[in-house]
Amino acid sequence: MYLIPPMDEDPPPEFVDTVAAHERELRHAALRLTGGNPVGHEIYQEALIDLAAHWRRLHFWGRLTDSDAPGVYLHKRILKRTKAWRDDQVYEVEVRVLRTPEKQLVQVGGPAASIAFHKAALIDSTARAGLLTLADAAVAWCHAWRRSEHRRIARLVIGSLALVGATIQWISWLASPGA
Repeated sequence: MYLIPPMDEDPPPEFVDTVAAHERELRHAALRLTGGNPVGHEIYQEALIDLAAHWRRLHFWGRLTDSDAPGVYLHKRILKRTKAWRDDQVYEVEVRVLRTPEKQLVQVGGPAASIAFHKAALIDSTARAGLLTLADAAVAWCHAWRRSEHRRIARLVIGSLALVGATIQWISWLASPGA
């Protein structure tokens, strides 16, 4: 029985949906903030790992407050990781502002297509997560799961050592002549 159950090995569907909802803007922001440097992809992936590690708390808080707490957290992590990357640079980093592409409506179907077919391209809920999104979410979740397992093992080792140390102290106190 667990007070706090361990992470599942597979990402929940809500996590994948959140990644899919914020993927495009966060990838673009990470690349923009690094000046187009390929390390932007790594920063984006590390932010997803951070989100996966805190997913239960953020998802619960988002449902409780009816807000996009995971999305806000992702934006903050992208900014924080980018700042840390810039601070680690031994040389001056030149950041170029890239133009944002204009949103274009995708023409779906021909003139004979139904109205529902035309509306499907405009409704967000019908868009499914692509393979890249699923891969990013699964990799981030796997890394977060491994980190949580390492922390759990470290807590068990430290707790066991503390218990052995306390037992040795207690036995030495009982064996002392003044006891």
